[in-house]
Amino acid sequence: MIPMSFINPLSDEGKQIVRKDGGDLNRIFDENDMLIETVSSIKSQDISDDAYIPRNYVDLVIKRIEWYVEKKSDLKYNFKKFAFLFDAKITKFDVISFYILCQAVGVKFGPNSRESRAIVELQGQLIENRLEELITSERTEITEQIMNNLILQDKIKWTQLADLISSKKISMQDLVLKDGNVILDFEDYLEEFKDEVMHRQPEKMYNLLIGNRVKELIIIKMIMQNTENYIKSVHEQMSTVEPNPTLLKIAGEISEVLSKEIRYYGSGSGDGDVKASPLNVDLLPPCIKHALDGIKSGGRNEVIVLFLTPFLSYARLYPSVFRSNTSLKVSDVDADLKITKNEILPMIHDAADRCSPPLFDDQPQEKVNINAKLGFGMHSELKLQHEGETTWYTPMSCEKVKLNMPGLCKPDETCKGITNPLSYYNRNMRTK
Repeated sequence: MIPMSFINPLSDEGKQIVRKDGGDLNRIFDENDMLIETVSSIKSQDISDDAYIPRNYVDLVIKRIEWYVEKKSDLKYNFKKFAFLFDAKITKFDVISFYILCQAVGVKFGPNSRESRAIVELQGQLIENRLEELITSERTEITEQIMNNLILQDKIKWTQLADLISSKKISMQDLVLKDGNVILDFEDYLEEFKDEVMHRQPEKMYNLLIGNRVKELIIIKMIMQNTENYIKSVHEQMSTVEPNPTLLKIAGEISEVLSKEIRYYGSGSGDGDVKASPLNVDLLPPCIKHALDGIKSGGRNEVIVLFLTPFLSYARLYPSVFRSNTSLKVSDVDADLKITKNEILPMIHDAADRCSPPLFDDQPQEKVNINAKLGFGMHSELKLQHEGETTWYTPMSCEKVKLNMPGLCKPDETCKGITNPLSYYNRNMRTK
């Protein structure tokens, strides 16, 4: 049986482990023979390099972050290097490292930081991957056990998941509802929808619509939400006491490893990607130069909000987006939003002011729409706590520009073979 705390370290079982074995911050840098022996004994673990084996609790914290960064960013990600993270033998050490990680981030960075969001996302991905590694019977059993532990009632009202829905961790479309109840079990599904599914293979319909998929989704998102809440509670406690210097030191190491993710995306891999750097206006494509001069006729909204905003933000912060084929948030590549606020937004607003009439004179709400296209929701200011409420739009293709904004497209020689204005800019940046 898989320990519940291997999937949910915030369970009572996990808290008991911490109370019993994990309270001494003065010893978490000490070499831990039992940890080394446990990891080394895992058959699928690569032990060809001592650096792959965590030697103490802090080392294990850092390995967790390295796994997250490398899996997300490195095309040469090596599973065997981190196989120990998916073996329940490490449960005790894993639970303690989870609490150290959350406390370090909570103490130094707080719940609205890039580091906090990365840790919450890391925990969600770790749970998802651990469940995938289990055989079906174990996976079903542990999911049911955790579900019963997190939600004590037989019937779950959708309002009990309101926090997950409002934070967009779960969509209402993921759920099957009847009279406000979330349907999770086959017996309940059959009882509530027997007339609709009587002649349509009800078990197959249930597995298609609900099955383990929805249950796993709910427990993963609930544990992510609880992780976020725990980091917030640690941060609030720190307002009345002096931060522990050991946790501050670990927080610094965590931030340094997470910054590698930025380097992966923002700086390119050296094999042809373009580095994130201040925009070179001379190398921009004709359509962007035209947009920066302001639109003198119709279509101001589309050009400024839908076309110019995504292009300038990606060209400045994440020019290799299409080559990397991985979605990021603005704060992943501009942690304190200084570049976005001091370089990108002024360029967009200046272009809006050059329109005739100036865009914001009669449509000031478009400033909010620009923020929304950067991924910060429908708010008048860019704030990290709102990031993720909307999607950071990627730059529009040349085909869409020709279709929707034909007046912008005045191709030059470099445009030949180009399918996106960002590719034009990247090509010029490589050859300048």
